[in-house]
Amino acid sequence: MELDTFLYNLHFDTDKLLPSDWQPDWENAPLPYKLYRGLPEVPLTSDAPLTLKGREVHSIPSLEEFGHYLWYVYGLTRYSQVASIDGTEEKPTVSYAQLFRRFVPSGGALYPNELYVYLKLEDVPEGVYHYDVAHHRLLLLREGNYDSYLSRSLGNRYNLSDCFCTVFVSTVFWKNFYKYNNFSYRLQGLDAGVLIGQSLEVAGRMGFSTRVCYQFLDRSINHLLGLSEQDESVYAVIPLSIYNVDQINLEKNISATELSRELPLLKHVTYNRSKRVIDYPVLKEINEASMLETTHSFVNKKKDVPLNNALGTELIILPFTEELSYDLASVCRERHSPDTDFMIGKVSQTKISTLLKETFALSYQNDLDDKNRDAETGLNLYGSFYNVEGIQDGAYAYDKNVHALRRISLGDFREYMQNGLTVPNLNLFQVPLCLHVVGDKDHFKKELGYRGYRIQQMEAGILVQRLLLTACALEMGGHPLLGFDSIQIDELYGVNSTEKTSLIQIPVGPYRPRLWLKGSLNS
Repeated sequence: MELDTFLYNLHFDTDKLLPSDWQPDWENAPLPYKLYRGLPEVPLTSDAPLTLKGREVHSIPSLEEFGHYLWYVYGLTRYSQVASIDGTEEKPTVSYAQLFRRFVPSGGALYPNELYVYLKLEDVPEGVYHYDVAHHRLLLLREGNYDSYLSRSLGNRYNLSDCFCTVFVSTVFWKNFYKYNNFSYRLQGLDAGVLIGQSLEVAGRMGFSTRVCYQFLDRSINHLLGLSEQDESVYAVIPLSIYNVDQINLEKNISATELSRELPLLKHVTYNRSKRVIDYPVLKEINEASMLETTHSFVNKKKDVPLNNALGTELIILPFTEELSYDLASVCRERHSPDTDFMIGKVSQTKISTLLKETFALSYQNDLDDKNRDAETGLNLYGSFYNVEGIQDGAYAYDKNVHALRRISLGDFREYMQNGLTVPNLNLFQVPLCLHVVGDKDHFKKELGYRGYRIQQMEAGILVQRLLLTACALEMGGHPLLGFDSIQIDELYGVNSTEKTSLIQIPVGPYRPRLWLKGSLNS
């Protein structure tokens, strides 16, 4: 399949992505976490703190504190059992689903991403580790100091000697391809972004400085971790430090092929439970096309995506609200994705104001800007509002520059939204806010090539995680989903003529307690 056509179909014609006879082989499903065999292990304490209000001491963390960071970012945090009733009223049948969940949402709860760390802490050998989620421990992949190798893989733009850790977010293609086939590529970028967003939130609470690197020499990074790029590839690199991770001049003559020759090949044994793995040639092709072979291909800045001010002249200035303060740990424990649990209720204008302002209060340092400053994501939020205090029912765009809603059209669009669901697993008549992250249709291809698509998806995921945490802190729930008609939504907002499109849909609103059994997985 031609890659531009593939990316178009991912958003606008998803039926063309799957074979007509596609059915997931549930018996052949992989584990939602990667298991290595026979590697030196570093146990991490499961006695995680029940609060994350801020780390006062700005010092290099202990191994125990770093274990807390990993657990809050991506650890197994909850076991739950949900019952569903099928059959007829006369002969109902009850089935149960048991799931291990994490604090971040994931499409189908499949968690296609993995975490690796290059660690330099006391009481642990310096080197590269895999975070073994299933056992909450670190497994040593490659021992030694790799500051120079890793710095060059990032274009020598950062002084990694000041970083106590570098985090690698990878994607294991098969982990959700087995269910979603080629559509999994869209989910993989969003899931990676949500995970990055959670890592930024936890790092901020623990006093760590971060910078998200989207541009690096893929093959040298994968080689450092011992990954086969046919099966798994790194999507983002995040240095952690107690000092500012400043960007310096890029060195443009570094080659991944030459760099990889400096380290021996790793051959570790892994297990994923699947007895057979179906080939995914399109995912391999686009991953290959997205790779950077030399630092000559790095760019310093992507273009901004301003809001289309021609959408409407009527502005609703939102009220000023104080900065929202909440305990991240308690919000993480409370947050889940309501579906049939949503219930309609009046939403105050103050809540809307706080939700939108705090979502876009997120700014983070990344390598897409040539200046050492917090960068914006280049994304916007649009939404269909119903039963909101002081705001007429209708479709609006949030103008973050003036903290106002820009009216697009008036009306109750809940039926319109409901009819646009490809899988009607939510009752949108019970949802007062149906929000959409909107970005550029060309996903920065001119500046970043095919890599731009997955970067845009990751930035959308970062924004979504911030939105979900803020909504939960405001006693509302959010349910991110991709099963909606993008063309229909783009027409509603009038963005189809501006070369922008809706990337993900997030219904937000009050919800009733879910009927489930759940237990926390920390001691």
